[in-house]
Amino acid sequence: MQRRTTVVLAVAVVVVLAAAGIYEAYALSAPASPCAGVTTPTGPSAIANASATPTGTGSGTPAATAAVPDTASPLASESAGSPGTTPIVIPVVAAENFWGSLVAQLGGSHVSVTSIVTNPNTDPHDYQANDSDAVAFHDAQYVILNNVGYDDWATSLVAADGNPNQTVLNIGDLLGVSVTGGIVSGNPHLWYNPSYVNRTVAWMYDNLTAIAPSLAGYFTAQYANLTASLDALYDEVGTIRDQFAGTVVASTESIFVYLANATGLDLVSPPAFMEAVAEGNDPSDASIVTFQCQLESGHVRVLVFNAQTVTPLTDTMKSLAAENNVSLVSVTETVVPPSATFQQWMGGELDELYDGLDAPNLGD
Repeated sequence: MQRRTTVVLAVAVVVVLAAAGIYEAYALSAPASPCAGVTTPTGPSAIANASATPTGTGSGTPAATAAVPDTASPLASESAGSPGTTPIVIPVVAAENFWGSLVAQLGGSHVSVTSIVTNPNTDPHDYQANDSDAVAFHDAQYVILNNVGYDDWATSLVAADGNPNQTVLNIGDLLGVSVTGGIVSGNPHLWYNPSYVNRTVAWMYDNLTAIAPSLAGYFTAQYANLTASLDALYDEVGTIRDQFAGTVVASTESIFVYLANATGLDLVSPPAFMEAVAEGNDPSDASIVTFQCQLESGHVRVLVFNAQTVTPLTDTMKSLAAENNVSLVSVTETVVPPSATFQQWMGGELDELYDGLDAPNLGD
């Protein structure tokens, strides 16, 4: 009996050793996981720490130092229109409706604003100007361009018209943002940067008072109201920063870079992926794999996507995020709905971002 037990034990040892050898051979020959070596940062990333502060005001008029009025002491103004006179109404064209909304609030009853890109189903990058757009630009006394390669069609219309009596606000030039600047200093989505918005509104004020000096007092009061409204809007940016700074998030496009920086969120998506999608190009295979692995890592809290540029690839990323309990937050490139104000639109997006970041606390 003892001999039989010894034989059985010996056989068992041989079997175990053989199995271990087979497993080791498999481990050495099995293909590596596609996510091997891909890490999802849990601390501040290079993108989140990249400065969104402009390095200069660029060239052109007005100068930034002359753009901010003294709202505590309204400027003296002449009559904006005595009985029997025709009120001053400045025809304004804005290439996009986010800038159009702001100048309309600033100019009030003394501006007539036409925003060209307003359709939420239109990708502004691909917009094609038509004859009515050319007429609107020709008739405008004040023109507002985003620039940075975002609305080249509008820049071309202004150049072709060559109206010497027009005032043209070229926002990208004044901010010193260049198409060659990369994902931050070359990012055309300027209206997602609170600092840029405040500076642009100040330039709008400066331009309108230069066009109609007799309305300076009116525009000063409008400016005070608008900046107070924007301060209230951007209080929520501060709230998100205070509560969620450092939280790891992802985005399918570079549209979110400025807002991620303003809120202190850690945006980890591969810059190459975000830039390619924003420009309508195919991202590299390496950036796609990295992005997929980040979404599967368990570290990403929110995926921000552009609802106006839907592709099979971005849909795939959204599905992957949902499968891994990553909250989905949508943003758009133009004011949606078009009847909303800039503050209503941006405030709604900030609310959605807050809810997405807070989802784990709510048990969602």
